Amino acid sequence: MKKVLVTGGAGFIGANVAKLLLERNCKVTVLDDFSYANFRNISSLDVDVIAADITNQGLFNKLAKFDVVINEAAITDTTLKDDKLMLSVNYEGFKNVLSYCLKRKVKLVYISSAGVYGDGPSPMKEIQKPHPLNAYAYSKYLCDREAKKFFNYKKYPPIIGIRYFNVYGPGEYHKKSAASMIYQLYLQMKKGRRPRIFKYGQQKRDFIYVKDAARATVEAALRLNKSTIINVGTGKAESFNTIIKYLNLALGKKLQPFYFDNPYQGLYQDFTQAGITRLKNILHFTPAYSLKKGIADYVKNHLEKEDV
Repeated sequence: MKKVLVTGGAGFIGANVAKLLLERNCKVTVLDDFSYANFRNISSLDVDVIAADITNQGLFNKLAKFDVVINEAAITDTTLKDDKLMLSVNYEGFKNVLSYCLKRKVKLVYISSAGVYGDGPSPMKEIQKPHPLNAYAYSKYLCDREAKKFFNYKKYPPIIGIRYFNVYGPGEYHKKSAASMIYQLYLQMKKGRRPRIFKYGQQKRDFIYVKDAARATVEAALRLNKSTIINVGTGKAESFNTIIKYLNLALGKKLQPFYFDNPYQGLYQDFTQAGITRLKNILHFTPAYSLKKGIADYVKNHLEKEDV
């Protein structure tokens, strides 16, 4: 039985990862300071809990040894204006986790982001030059840069970076304004309101369902033994208009979008599409959910059944 520490394990993706680890017969410990999480995400899970902050360097001197650490702890709100806080949690906190894993020889899976690519060419490949457009993306770029310093030394444990693209799905409800666009649009459309999107809904993103994102993360944690960075997306870019189309289908509605100006020009990715060659060839992973299938499952089996 592998012992796995999931930092940020009470958050959106972290809780989905913890659940899958338990299904794979792992002993799971969740470390979270609950400032960007919700206990309800893990209240039904048989996990040990450490209520602590990864920016506390002394914490890691007291931790027992784990077989794997999955670092999901981060501030993910790209509109946060406190750059110091963003980098303190996402980068300095990551360095504490990395240092622990290097000293104790523990495999590390850490979460990067498609945000590091910024407005770079698509499909976005792990080897292309980063171009972060906001503090969140920059913090993740710094994590990648730090991790790569230890990739090619046999004396260090495997370090695997996972670059999530646009993740949506059950467990994100507590994130409010930082939750996925799919969740935000669902809330509007469920009330019969016209869904609001930036003009003219033609922006495209690679949306990946959290069940796929979590499964890829767990596979990397339990099977990969070579340091690398891997995109986790579907390999297909879908427009905001298409999201509304699939939400209308799932909800049985015919609501038309309301278009408005994008207030984040210059800080916003208009197009993302994951290059998934490494995902397929190194992790041997293929996403199970298309956007249409993922939205249908999300609405029918989660949103419509829970008080969100």
